[in-house]
Amino acid sequence: MVFPVKTTGSFFFRMFGVYLLLTFSFPALAALPEVISQIKPSIVGVGTYQKLATPRASLTGTGFAIGDGSLIATNNHVVPATIAANKNTAFVVFVGTGNTPDIRPAHLVARDTEHDLALLRISGPPLPPLRLSARQVREGEMYSFTGFPIGAILGLYPVTHRGMVSSITPIAIPARTAKELSVSRLKHLKNPFFVYQLDATAYPGNSGSPVYSQDNGEVIAIINKVLVQNSKENALTHPSAITYAVPVRHLSQLLATQP
Repeated sequence: MVFPVKTTGSFFFRMFGVYLLLTFSFPALAALPEVISQIKPSIVGVGTYQKLATPRASLTGTGFAIGDGSLIATNNHVVPATIAANKNTAFVVFVGTGNTPDIRPAHLVARDTEHDLALLRISGPPLPPLRLSARQVREGEMYSFTGFPIGAILGLYPVTHRGMVSSITPIAIPARTAKELSVSRLKHLKNPFFVYQLDATAYPGNSGSPVYSQDNGEVIAIINKVLVQNSKENALTHPSAITYAVPVRHLSQLLATQP
């Protein structure tokens, strides 16, 4: 049977498009399981631990090891402004997976309130640090992120999601309280910095999760917020699938300030 030229050409271009899609998509997807297995030992929970409380552990977000492996990167809003005066309450990092994680005391070494970043220092054996990427991120690229989207109700079990960079867009970090509305913050709200908008579902516990390349695990951003529809409760029951992440260059700048 002889097909008209128009149909044959259309078919050819469709098949060529499928070939290109498979050629450029499969390597990254094939590498992702191995990359996830390499990423997970670097992922930690960030929160507080109180011996006399029920439950004893409270997970406020996610963090990940960088630098020499004793530094943990996370969001500034994950770190309490002050720790309760109660001697039984400690600010900690949860290392490992399952119901019996290694609980390590952590202390804050640096904050970047403008870009919602913080660096913590932990004691004990160093964790495998993640590499920070210097690549230029483009809209349309796919990335993954790993963290604790619903906290640690059943124990520490990192969860991985993935999504496309839908937009590189300006955003402002809102103040947590009226007391934080300083002159400098008000100026910042008028001149916000750029972040990555992802078409991916994240939850409050994902704050501080690393966003990384699916082919080599290099970190390109840090999850810091999701678009909430109507109320905070909807962030869990009806997620918007719109997530924002802070470009890793700001974390690199914060890391450079450390001795």
